[in-house]
Amino acid sequence: MADESILSDDFIRQLIDVGEVDILVGVPTHNDAKTVEPAIRAIQEGIVKTFPRERAVILNADGGSNDGTPDVIMGASIDEQHRSFNGYTLRTLHAISTRYGNNPSSAAALRTILAAAELLRAKACTVICPESANIEAEGVANLLRPIYCDHFDFVAPIYRRHKFEGVLLTNLLYPMTRALFGQRVREPYASEFAFSGRLGSQFLNRHQWSEEFKDYDPELELTVTALSDGCRVCQTFLGTRSPTKRQARDLVDAMRQTVGVLFSALDGTFPMWSAKTASQPVPTKGPEFELSVDPLRINRKQLKEMFSAGVIELESVLKSILSSGTLSELQQLAKADEDQFRFHAELWVKSVYEFAASYHKAVMSRDHIVQALVPLYRGRMFTFLVENRTASAAEVGNNIESLCLEFERLKPYLLELWNGRK
Repeated sequence: MADESILSDDFIRQLIDVGEVDILVGVPTHNDAKTVEPAIRAIQEGIVKTFPRERAVILNADGGSNDGTPDVIMGASIDEQHRSFNGYTLRTLHAISTRYGNNPSSAAALRTILAAAELLRAKACTVICPESANIEAEGVANLLRPIYCDHFDFVAPIYRRHKFEGVLLTNLLYPMTRALFGQRVREPYASEFAFSGRLGSQFLNRHQWSEEFKDYDPELELTVTALSDGCRVCQTFLGTRSPTKRQARDLVDAMRQTVGVLFSALDGTFPMWSAKTASQPVPTKGPEFELSVDPLRINRKQLKEMFSAGVIELESVLKSILSSGTLSELQQLAKADEDQFRFHAELWVKSVYEFAASYHKAVMSRDHIVQALVPLYRGRMFTFLVENRTASAAEVGNNIESLCLEFERLKPYLLELWNGRK
């Protein structure tokens, strides 16, 4: 049951006025007045065209906007748009807004959306990023349709990306979640996704929504819950991803919100992921993988320098996290000239798995463990950029697939480490 502490009297009144719904679209916002209206229009059009006879609500969960964002959402009337869709009969489309706090919090926003979905008995729910200027009505429909019509529990997006965009995703998050949980969900950490009312209620009531976790992003953990609980999972192509506030984060914070959350989720899901021995593709609407290869300037030299400096400066920390053999290889790599530097896949995967096992054993502050992975990731990123500098989209895809297979091949190594001394 939803925690009443997040349900203000005004919010409860709005929910009562709405009544039970079939479709719920959550839009978490914070000062998004300049970008949110196209997303709302796409949501409205997607619902009107695809679910004209279903009861639906757009729920704005706002984190203290001072630019009138909720007013923009509430003022985006359906009437004019409804008249333009001849032949469609809209049953009900509500729009409501609630302020969950004075500062933005992905956890608080999602919790608010989940609580509303449970109280309104929504069958299919989706979360749409207010910065998604490229989101189209068909994309909204493609997120919701598998849940509402085909009884899936979770829908992840697939985006068109530049080959050097999302390196943390392609070099760690995707291959590791794939190897551990056995399903090839390419975007396990996304700002747009859909879920069933059943999965939403399950996550809402099982998750620890304590104050100390208010500043972390729970989306990856929701994906892990779907993967580890045997839910029906699929993915859908949404086109080019719009730039978001998340992309402006510094690398340490990004690692906390992704790798830290993934490592943390492994303890409670160990019985499931430890038994998985291979990965399988998931049902996908649209292309499974699409890259652009436009020229892009990146300071590779700085990445290599920061890797080498980090390995030297963090030697005592890395000794507590890594095996002596892995640390020795990294120390030799730190001394290599730029043209000889290559952080090969096997060393990278072993390093990540040793970090995950050390996080599990809490050999030191878990936050310090995650931070210590940052310079190693920079070294792996340098190698990825160099190896794929002139590669075609197909070649980059093959290189990512090879890395994924290496994560799968070395999974027994993680299991060996999990309950071992190192």
